[in-house]
Amino acid sequence: MTRLTIAVDGPASSGKGTLARGIAKALGYQYVDTGAMYRSVALRARQAGITFDDEESLSLLASALRFSFAFDGDRLTVHLDDEDVTDALRAEWAGVGASAVSKLPGVRQALLGLQRDLGARGGVVMDGRDIGTVVLPDADLKIYLEADVHERARRRHLELQERGEQTTYEQVLSDLRARDAQDMNRATAPLRAADDAVILDSTVMTPTECLAEAMYLVDQKGRDAS
Repeated sequence: MTRLTIAVDGPASSGKGTLARGIAKALGYQYVDTGAMYRSVALRARQAGITFDDEESLSLLASALRFSFAFDGDRLTVHLDDEDVTDALRAEWAGVGASAVSKLPGVRQALLGLQRDLGARGGVVMDGRDIGTVVLPDADLKIYLEADVHERARRRHLELQERGEQTTYEQVLSDLRARDAQDMNRATAPLRAADDAVILDSTVMTPTECLAEAMYLVDQKGRDAS
């Protein structure tokens, strides 16, 4: 079967990362988490004392970063400049920082070439917020995963609780709404479904059900491409 290029987009906590990882593992494909790349920019900026609105400094920083993604069992590890930053990137502030730096055209441009290079040879699943529309507009399969914001907040709140982070459901809901507004209304590469994307709603679907739907689409696309 032809090795496909698969784009998975959607808002925060819709389950797109879980879905993309599941597809990649099932197919033996490379998985690229572009959200982790923007979180990494925020992480390095915080360590260097660079504010999230300093576009020139952030763009230079982003252009020098080196990434690698690998599965350790079912756990995806992210290495940044040979340092395992997997746990650091899951902090809530890193997600907020990623949303802030990702709206800067210079930062997006600095990472765009690397993201396209990673997807150029096929056999890759890439997730984010502008993969099907900007990064890989010619992807063989585009999936846009959405879910009701209240369900997304419930999932995220549970995840934070399991990690021992103290926050309220109301605060998580407020943060998600703010991130949605910022991601969907930014001038550069706003979050939206590509015109040729297949839209899946995960509100009442389990991760297993979402993966089954996606693998059906992959199978159909693979047969069409063969």
